[in-house]
Amino acid sequence: MTTARITVVLITHERRSEVLHTLDRLAELPERPPVVVVDNGSADGTAAAVRIHHPRVRLIRLAANLGAVARNVAVAGVDTPYVAFCDDDTWWEAGSLALAADLLDRHPSVAALTGRILVEPGGREDPITPELRHSPVPAPPGLPGPALLGILAGASVLRVSAFREVGGFSRRLWLGGEEELLSIDLAARGWWMCWIEDMRVHHAPSPHRDGRRRRRLGIRNTLWTAWLRRPLGGAARHTADVLRGAPRDLVSAAAVAEAAAGLPWVLCERRRIPASVEHGLRLLAEPRRNSAARRYVG
Repeated sequence: MTTARITVVLITHERRSEVLHTLDRLAELPERPPVVVVDNGSADGTAAAVRIHHPRVRLIRLAANLGAVARNVAVAGVDTPYVAFCDDDTWWEAGSLALAADLLDRHPSVAALTGRILVEPGGREDPITPELRHSPVPAPPGLPGPALLGILAGASVLRVSAFREVGGFSRRLWLGGEEELLSIDLAARGWWMCWIEDMRVHHAPSPHRDGRRRRRLGIRNTLWTAWLRRPLGGAARHTADVLRGAPRDLVSAAAVAEAAAGLPWVLCERRRIPASVEHGLRLLAEPRRNSAARRYVG
């Protein structure tokens, strides 16, 4: 077990009880990783509670809710080579962080490892697991697990140098499928991402979620990401798939309107990915169309 190679970064907003529960679980880890909590402008006493109950945790208080960019703030200050992300309702299982650090040490071309998510209560596998376990993304021999073209931010360990190389999470996307653009940019720079069966993270979904807002941002962000990076044909096909799978209601309409309003920014920032990455994304299109875990609901 090691304490020198990996830092846990946790972001939270207005979920005091959940973040305290997660910190209790992280404090039990035999790896004893340093933990950074970024409080995204909470007004429910989260910061004060963290200071009282977990004084050894490094706490960063933000004046406003920066969404996923709060992770960038934390990573800017870590001095370990790897960072493990988790949300305020997810926590790593004992031994998983040590395994991740060992694998990243041995595989310098790998930027990110995503773990197997066990949903609480009961510890059942998250519905997305089969898609990750049987990923069709082509990969060279010798990788530590199936190759991915996306990570799950609340259940992934990243190489800090690779994260910084691509600029972290986008300020414009804020939150909601924000991992997609980061992952594509990692792949475009030649980094690999893998799923690891024996890395386990527990998820106790918070009841304090705005499902409609999450859906609006998720649809907007996946459309932006497609047009920011994919060739015109791939972007158009992905857009059609997203619109076919989204509920036909005002939330979806608002998402599309926001995506369209951002078109001038998208065109300014557009940068096409290599053909090999686009090929992998096309191979993923059919599993995603049939996925029970990627439905836009709420």
